[in-house]
Amino acid sequence: MTDHTTIEGQATEVKTAETATGATATAAPRARPRRGLLVGAVAVPLALGAVGLSLAQPAQTPLTPVAPVAVSALQPSGATAAKGEVAEIYGNKFILQDGTGRALVETGRAGEGGTLVAKGESVTVQGRFENGFLHASALTRADGKTEALRPVGPPPGGLDWAKDRVGLGPSVDVPALTKAVTDAGYTDVRVAGRGPRHLEVAAKGQDGKERLLHVGFDGQIREKRVF
Repeated sequence: MTDHTTIEGQATEVKTAETATGATATAAPRARPRRGLLVGAVAVPLALGAVGLSLAQPAQTPLTPVAPVAVSALQPSGATAAKGEVAEIYGNKFILQDGTGRALVETGRAGEGGTLVAKGESVTVQGRFENGFLHASALTRADGKTEALRPVGPPPGGLDWAKDRVGLGPSVDVPALTKAVTDAGYTDVRVAGRGPRHLEVAAKGQDGKERLLHVGFDGQIREKRVF
């Protein structure tokens, strides 16, 4: 009677075994589990993708610089700017004032915590002015350094964002797109932002009124609203 004992652990290759007649036979190698192969096949692309995401730079679509106006001269617009000092801070909002007046600036997530600017600091704010608020897209400090306050491009975390990060996103020909807007009869064309497959463009129509346009990367132009 033969005792059979099972030993837990990693199996090693058995080279030879004695038969009843004294002949030597080679034992068949034990099949390796396929699960490890599948895990490796998935892990390698993910690892390479992580490296690619960390090294690649997202496609940049800079905003059109806008010359600042006096605070009192701010008018509803998709892309305007004002320069002054920070008078008061209320979380992600602050009061911008100059010698002509005061305006409430909203900075979104970038200003949460109230530490984006300091009271008394001189800044230039560019963004959309609507309903009495200057919704900031960019902030320029006294030393000339400009900080983007809102994402320019696809929202972070999505497939379009990932493609942008690894250089597989759509090619954005900003000069050609702005020329298409001009050719359509608009003037004072300013790039105010960028979505996954379009530019946000502020421009004036033939009636002189300010518009915010949705300009697809394919050149299609759609008016979003009139200010």
